[in-house]
Formats: sequence, structure tokens, C-alpha cells
Amino acid sequence: PAEGGTAKLTLDPALQREALGLMEAHHLPEAAVVLMDVATGKLLAYASHVDHGALHDLCVEATAPSASVFKIVTGAALVEDAHLSPDTKQCYSGGEQRINTVDLVEDPQRDRWCTTLAGAMGRSLNTVFARLAKERLTPTQLEAMAQRFGYADPIPFDVPVQAGALRVPSEPLEFARTAAGFWNTTLSPLQAAEISAIVAREGEPVRPSIVEQVVAPTGAIVWTAPDARASRHVIAKDTAAQLQTMMEHTVSEGTCFKAFHDPKGSAFLPGIHVAGKTGTLTEAETQRYYTWFTGFAPTHPDPGVRQVAVAVLVVNGPSWQVKANVVARDVLRAYFAEQGLQGVTRPGIHEIARRHKK
Repeated sequence: PAEGGTAKLTLDPALQREALGLMEAHHLPEAAVVLMDVATGKLLAYASHVDHGALHDLCVEATAPSASVFKIVTGAALVEDAHLSPDTKQCYSGGEQRINTVDLVEDPQRDRWCTTLAGAMGRSLNTVFARLAKERLTPTQLEAMAQRFGYADPIPFDVPVQAGALRVPSEPLEFARTAAGFWNTTLSPLQAAEISAIVAREGEPVRPSIVEQVVAPTGAIVWTAPDARASRHVIAKDTAAQLQTMMEHTVSEGTCFKAFHDPKGSAFLPGIHVAGKTGTLTEAETQRYYTWFTGFAPTHPDPGVRQVAVAVLVVNGPSWQVKANVVARDVLRAYFAEQGLQGVTRPGIHEIARRHKK
């Protein structure tokens, strides 16, 4: 503070050290971790890591593409505007790495696989989201939903936050690609954590905070964090509940099953249900390989355990060691082990570092 004194932070020192230690042990080129108390918006971990070069605050930079994290926004629009549900069935083919016009055309002979909207969220099936968005949503509806989740507008915080970019094309193919998470939107890790917190809070936003209070040299409290309670809902309570159901599929059977379970299928977080969403996208020109995980746990609040939202961004090169979902899993392990939950062990940071030295 300009007048001297001390800013007291909301961070949990042990979790902050653990988050920094995990990113350093994996020798990640760039990474960021945000862990937020869902009920209060207080940040328990706020960690940014750059392996080479000057350190900068990745937590508030919205330079990374949203990738498939944007499917949360599209999923919300499909529920609230198109009146679909997690059980809505859709057949599909293609679209794993890219989406072409032919992938958007219903063809019973080509569409040999079928799933539900929840299954598509869990396995991040691009064609399902692209087709449903093209057929059931307008660009105006998707853009409005993204703005409600904070895109194109910096979220309130104790330091400036770069606004996530948002461009929703009207051309059908580009619109479908955007809805599935292919470019045209960017996201900061802080906003990614806020998106998960909105779902966890039944559609209600919360103001993130990292400064609890400022104490003057005299001992007087000269500043206190503003009230985190919101006066509005981003999405309806029922929409949030349906998104939670979809996001649970990510960990229970989808893109995060292997990260959150050992080779025998045993959960690293036994008895704790996790809702989440991954995102993966490579920038062809720079070969920067972006991976995301954002989510919350436990999915249903436990009176004895604070519910937390987590967001992790990992930026690798063409060769990589670990994705964001593994780092997120280990941050959650550290948190729930600190809470004393039975069967949860802390990640072995020294063992991780030793493996990477081989």
C-alpha cells in the first residue's frame, strides 16, 4: 500500500507452494494454477510459472485459446436457448482434429457412433457440439451466453484482468467450429475458474479475491475485500445442474478418466466427485500446445469440506511431459489431503522432479 502497511492475502501458503512446486517439477514451459473457494471467491492458490524468460502473471492473461473449455458455454446455450438436456442423443462422425462442412451433414451411413450431450461433453466430441450449435443456435444466442460468462469484459478482481476475446462468426461452418472450441475465443485461468464456480454455485457468479484486508502500520484496517455475493444469475439454476451432470462425465468416463484414475481404475480422489472440462489446441504457426482443465469438487457441497473451483493452463511445445488435467488432479489431491479426506494422498513432487531428470 502507498501509505505503508501490510496486505493480507487469502492464499493458503501450503497449497501455493504445492502448485508452484508441481509446475516446476514437471519443467513446464508456461503454466498457471488458480484454486478458488466456491462459497466466498477467495483464492487459495494463485500460481504462475515460466520455465525460461521473465516471469509474468499468466493467471490474468487471456492470450490462450479457450479450446474445448468453450463447450461449457455452448452447452449452457443448448440447454437454456435450445431446450436440450444431458440425455439428448446425437449421432456423429469425424471432427476429431478439425471440422469440415461434410462433418456437419447428417448421414446415417457415415454416422456410425451415437452419444448423449453429456457423453459428448465428457469426451469433448467436436462434431456433436458443432452440429447441435449449427442446427439449434444462432450466433447471437451463443455470443450472448459467452458474454454472460464474462467473455469480452474483464472480470472484477484485485488486479487488472485481461478480457477474454470473443468473436462469433455468422458463416455456418466457422460458427460451428467456434461453438466446438476451435479458435475465435481466448480465456484467462482466472476466468476459467470463475466459469466453473458459476456452475458450482447454481448459476450465480462470485467475485474472486486475493487480498483479504490491508492493515496500516498503526494496526488499523484500512481496506477490506468487498462482498463477494452476486445480485444476479448468469444461467438458470436448472441449467447449472445440467451442466454439472455433463461435466461429471469428463472425469467419470471421458477425457480425464485416465488422469484421475490409476492404471487399475482406482480414483486418486476416492469418494470425491469431480466435475470438469478439458481443452486442447495447437497453434500451427508457433507450435504452442495449449491444454486446459477447469472444474470443481466436490460436485455436491459437503458440510465438512469447502467446495473449490480449479483452473489449470499448461502451454507446452511440440514435445511435452504432462497436460493440464494431471496438474489439476494433483492440486486437488493436495487440497483434499490437507482437508484430511480419507484415502487422498498428496502428490509426490520430489518423485515427479526425479522422473523428469532421467
